Amino acid sequence: MTTDTSIARLRARLLTALSGDPDGTPPWVCELAEGDDAGWFPENGPAWTVHAGMGTMVAGIRALLLQALHPGALAGVHDWSRYREDPIGRLTGTVRWVICLTYGSRTQAAHETARVGRFHRRVAGTYRAADGTDQAYSAADPELLEWVHLAFTDAFLSCHQRWGGAIPGGADAYVQEWATAGRLMHVADPPTSEADLRRRLDDYLARGTLRRDARVDDVVRFLRRPPFPDSRSMSLAYRVLFASAVATIPRRYRKLLGLRRSPLPVVTATRLVLATTAKALGSGPRAQDFARRRLRRLEEVDAASPVSPGGPARAT
Repeated sequence: MTTDTSIARLRARLLTALSGDPDGTPPWVCELAEGDDAGWFPENGPAWTVHAGMGTMVAGIRALLLQALHPGALAGVHDWSRYREDPIGRLTGTVRWVICLTYGSRTQAAHETARVGRFHRRVAGTYRAADGTDQAYSAADPELLEWVHLAFTDAFLSCHQRWGGAIPGGADAYVQEWATAGRLMHVADPPTSEADLRRRLDDYLARGTLRRDARVDDVVRFLRRPPFPDSRSMSLAYRVLFASAVATIPRRYRKLLGLRRSPLPVVTATRLVLATTAKALGSGPRAQDFARRRLRRLEEVDAASPVSPGGPARAT
């Protein structure tokens, strides 16, 4: 098998896992080229940069591990998610939300937010809190919304800092930009600096909100070895990424999760895995390329539009 053929097959497997389509062009990706506004986040800004980085491959695992420590968030996953029956579908649903908000028009972002909101309206139940009492939960609870946003933002920032390049404006700029996504998902007061982000995470630990139980152990076991049918190479690569996700989690959270850092040089090994992934994905168009088509089209429209004395004919 030639190298080009191997890369093409790897790309198809990755894109199937990430987007549900072997070409990486499901309708919602193609829609990134459509729309009549520039979206919520500037081209090549902090959010574009972090979410285009290969560190996201590790960040997704890290975010799920941290989110599982909140018994309310975990109850929602346990009671309502089909991650065991359809792990690829669960992954692509999350990827779709991130991609549409990051690179799509505001109209597409609104549609995607509404799609997620429709599912969240059904998510409700009870869980056993860390103090042993039974608590009611819903996906609209302010605390759960904040915790999921914090875990996500921290994971993607931390992994980009480890495996990505410079962030335009620095870490604070990314946290501040991605706070917009938090507000769109009804997080009342998302953090706007790296220090505030990390402080709020630690507040959950200090208050005793986070806990480990049998459900957490079950999620950890699943995330350690999810099913990758007919792909031994992807399974091996994933094990490296999982070990690296664990390595980036501060010890106080690893201890609560019951996880230990691998003695192997997994952080270095991950650089090789991510480099191979980048080569495979870079052999064809990616989400941001579709978004750039929209932006260039809008620039052409603006350039061709008459400018009134009061300012531009169309605001973006």
